[in-house]
Amino acid sequence: MSSEARNLHWLLTNLVEEVPGILSVAVVSSDGLLLLSSDPGQGAERPAKAPKGPRGSSADLATIVSGLGSLTVGAAKLMDSGAVKQTMVAMEEGSLFVMAISDGSLLGVHATPDCDMSVVAYHMALFVGRAGHVLTPELRGELRQSMESAR
Repeated sequence: MSSEARNLHWLLTNLVEEVPGILSVAVVSSDGLLLLSSDPGQGAERPAKAPKGPRGSSADLATIVSGLGSLTVGAAKLMDSGAVKQTMVAMEEGSLFVMAISDGSLLGVHATPDCDMSVVAYHMALFVGRAGHVLTPELRGELRQSMESAR
């Protein structure tokens, strides 16, 4: 694995471990393929009333993030409002955040309903700022290959 790929894995792991309330994270390419994911549930104790959802299936989270990203891009075009920067969905038993990274790639975070939304969004923006310039087509290809070989 290249140093850029290892660095992205480290950034994602750090995001999950440092930000309270995050259940799972996925980085998705512009064509909806999962590039990178992290499940903080491995080795960590979950809250008793942890929301059910895609936390155990990074492919499910990637599908949701890709679909929501596509929907909001379409809505922004219809409203002639420019590029979508961030989308947040607050649900009874969870929260979903989607933020654009670069070239159509997206960062998706599934979090607890009681998470501090501003803290999650802030740390997502830090991740995007650090990851955006290294997420080249070559690195996306490498990440896709590593996800496929992990299956």
